Amino acid sequence: MQDIYNGICATRLDGAVWRKSERSNSQGACVELARLDSATVAMRNSRDPKGTALIYPADAVRAMVSALRAGDFDDLLG
Repeated sequence: MQDIYNGICATRLDGAVWRKSERSNSQGACVELARLDSATVAMRNSRDPKGTALIYPADAVRAMVSALRAGDFDDLLG
């Protein structure tokens, strides 16, 4: 198994299948996600696919998506 750590170069994540939301616009300012295993998800900037990937527990990503759906961060958007 490869050595995966937070802040790893996204190109070092062998076999990662990156996805972005179907709601993404043509501006390219998107976050892409890749499931690394059953407990780990990686995120990267779609504008910099060879840049840094941040690694999170799947439970943390699940909680963040739930909070976004609930509108918990809407105040940050103006």
